Amino acid sequence: QVQLVESGGGLVQPGGSLRLSCAASRSIVSASTMGWYRQAPGKQREWVAVLRRGGTTNYADSVKGRFTISRDNAGNTVYLRMNSLKPEDTAVYYCYVDLGSRYWGPGTQVTVSS
Repeated sequence: QVQLVESGGGLVQPGGSLRLSCAASRSIVSASTMGWYRQAPGKQREWVAVLRRGGTTNYADSVKGRFTISRDNAGNTVYLRMNSLKPEDTAVYYCYVDLGSRYWGPGTQVTVSS
């Protein structure tokens, strides 16, 4: 079992940046994959980014070139750097890790508005 907690969300103006963090209660270095989803009001949860154990990454077309997923060397935290934010990026952002089972954090709100 592992508990995940996201942080770093908030209100930002269009064109701004945020870095989300996902802190795990124990090392997640053995996770096969880790990543982020988001859910905007009235919409289905949408996959955003994934980081695989070997280091490869993939991004949704809507965020490619603007968002970057990474993790710390200790293997306890996953990050999502978000640049050039747009109003359509407004959503609750959830991190997840796959350790045999998939574990989720409770989410952090990101609001992009002037």
